Amino acid sequence: MRLLPVAMSVLSVAVVGLGCGSSPGDGGGAGGGGAASASGGSSGDGGSPDIGGPGPGSSGTGDGNPTGGTCASQTAAASLQPVYLAFAFDVSGSMGKGDKDWHDKALKWDPVVDATKQFFADPGSEGLTASLTFFPADDDKCSTDTYTTPDVPPTPLPSDAFAEAIDEVEPETSDDWRGGTPTSWVMRGTSAFIEAQREQTPGKYAIVLVTDGYPQGCDDDSDTIDAVVADAQEALASNVLTYVIGVANPPLPDAPDTVSSLDKIAAAGGTEKAVLIDTGDPSQTTAAFKAAVERIRSASVSCTLGIPPAPDGRTFDKEKVRVNYTSGSNTPTSLPYDQSCATADAWRYDEPANPTQIVLCDGTCAAVQADLAAALSVDFTCESVIEVPL
Repeated sequence: MRLLPVAMSVLSVAVVGLGCGSSPGDGGGAGGGGAASASGGSSGDGGSPDIGGPGPGSSGTGDGNPTGGTCASQTAAASLQPVYLAFAFDVSGSMGKGDKDWHDKALKWDPVVDATKQFFADPGSEGLTASLTFFPADDDKCSTDTYTTPDVPPTPLPSDAFAEAIDEVEPETSDDWRGGTPTSWVMRGTSAFIEAQREQTPGKYAIVLVTDGYPQGCDDDSDTIDAVVADAQEALASNVLTYVIGVANPPLPDAPDTVSSLDKIAAAGGTEKAVLIDTGDPSQTTAAFKAAVERIRSASVSCTLGIPPAPDGRTFDKEKVRVNYTSGSNTPTSLPYDQSCATADAWRYDEPANPTQIVLCDGTCAAVQADLAAALSVDFTCESVIEVPL
């Protein structure tokens, strides 16, 4: 995953200058003139990058259409694909039971929980939706079905619901800590939840696994690192990434390494490496954990937006599209179209034969994720400005 320094929750996208053809096949040849200006400029001007501009029916200039009118500027709202983060949070005894020196609640549980609460309540998380599942469960901890219903259902951020749930699950005494780390069952249950959820609510989904140890406490053959790796690979095959935050034991004598192999799960889940958090200094642990979830938040910003429907009386022409990128008050930059994404700072269609989404290529996506002042605009022009391969 890209470790980007800042995050952007949601980009609003304005779509301006919708193509004027009212029937399939209408429009100029490839390589024709530019879009009509959203403010009524002459043909050849770029579309306005402004957010929330004039609605359908606003005036503008451009080439005529078969009905005798002009290609007036139109604006429709669109947004990047929504993002849903499914957190699976380890509450096993090794996070703070105190039965061993390195199971110190003040060094592990407390600073990690503080940072987690800050993330869920941070206004900077606006635009994301998250769920939270605790493991191991009190009963039937080694069952997939136990983890198909999150302890906190999908909730738009920021929200205090997560802090309340964490406070409720926090053990009051050392005897109240739960035993075992049924990671494979958690992964399968969370994946099943995501599959059911995105049938009702399409979007970009990712699993965020927060744990301080290796799988244990269930069937030794089915709850192993290799089993979790296979679970992450299966999730990735369904376009669900798996991020891993590993909470290391404090640097004390005889404290075992229980997190280094977590890299295998992250790699299998499409996010390269686990983010490993050192413990021993609570303030540094809190800062490191907060930085980890910030990176995940940044990298999780969607780089896909749906193509809005054309206003009444208009038809969509995939070759009459221009995508612009603006950072703050700077001059908008027109991004090149390249279906192969071989060109720097380009964009492409999801399906060139019958597109339904605009997808930012990797370089463009990284710039958008790292720029809090970023804005996009999509011009639907009156003449063809790109050539889409068959």
